[in-house]
Amino acid sequence: MGRKKILFVAEAVTLAHVGRPLALAQTLSPQHYDVHFACAPGYESFFHGSRLGSWRVSSISSERFLAALAAGKPVYDSATLRRYVEDDLRLLQAVRPDVVVGDFRLSLSVSARVAGVPYIGLINAYWSPYVPQRYTVPAIALARALPIALADRLFRLARPLAFALHSMPLNRVRRAYGLPSLGYDLRRVYADADYVLYPDIPEMFPAVGLPDHHAYLGPVTWSPPIAPPSWWELLPTDLPIVYVTLGSSGQGALLPQILQTLAGLPLRVVAATAGQADPGVLPDNAQVAAYLPGEEAARRAQLVICNGGSPTSQQALAAGVPVLGIAGNLDQYLNMRGVAAMGAGVLLRSDRLNEEVLRRAVLALLETGDARAAASRVATLFQRYDVAQRFDDMLRRVLDGRH
Repeated sequence: MGRKKILFVAEAVTLAHVGRPLALAQTLSPQHYDVHFACAPGYESFFHGSRLGSWRVSSISSERFLAALAAGKPVYDSATLRRYVEDDLRLLQAVRPDVVVGDFRLSLSVSARVAGVPYIGLINAYWSPYVPQRYTVPAIALARALPIALADRLFRLARPLAFALHSMPLNRVRRAYGLPSLGYDLRRVYADADYVLYPDIPEMFPAVGLPDHHAYLGPVTWSPPIAPPSWWELLPTDLPIVYVTLGSSGQGALLPQILQTLAGLPLRVVAATAGQADPGVLPDNAQVAAYLPGEEAARRAQLVICNGGSPTSQQALAAGVPVLGIAGNLDQYLNMRGVAAMGAGVLLRSDRLNEEVLRRAVLALLETGDARAAASRVATLFQRYDVAQRFDDMLRRVLDGRH
């Protein structure tokens, strides 16, 4: 096989959707692949030292994305997706890739097909239509207005309608380009690609009736290529270390509350704000930086506290460290249901968080060995998945035209 051109397109609404395809891009051999990467401006520092061809595409702002999630409203309207398709088509014409790989770039459902480029979509397995789910009401107005038990029941009744409303904008754009509707299940919108890869393991998110063009990659972990802060190598190890990061899609306003709750416990805290949160007045047992080397931070920790999303959860579990996920949006709830089902973590609601609940959860995860033993079992499962080889195998399959 001659050297093939691979284009990654990241929808830069959160750091996860940039870091995950970037991690995969960096696994590819430059001898076999000419690799290009496209995303919105603002992430240039993460490409430092890479050999990737860099391109720009537009994305909505993280603020708009997170506001839509918090309100339970569709993230994209048809006009935005039409602009995305036009942007994609210009990019595909300029790069002329043999394969395009998209992470949450829903417009590739249209643009890749119009351009005739094979399209690989990356989605978490818990969004797959083939992975059964029991949905929990996220931190939206419904949950704030009603007792959780009642809000949960109403959310499950309304969820199919909500998924239909979220599906309509892309279906309108598909019709404008002569493509058939994907129906009104949002999971099928997310999973629309010629080939679909799940950066997860089936042991945590098992599928039923998985088609041949869907496959599990295993965990895709990534840390920003930044120098650690000056205090990093001087961090004492006399007490348990807790790594706290709410990520770029977390509930940043909760960070001061979390730090103050941990201040009264016999442990040391390392926290990363992802440039999104003000930590407030730092307790004596806490050190904070905008970014930390997440994989190393997880390895040094006895507990990871995060927003419950898959990137940080996977970093923790790969290190055999339990996860305390303080979830806000539905994606985080779905991921943490899988973590909790493995016994490797605890899910707390961001909209019901209080000092006593948080303290009890932290102490339980640190003082009992069950969660750590479960996290170690998950780490062993993770080690069975050679992500780089699996991804290369899928690329070769696509390039060979095998279905």
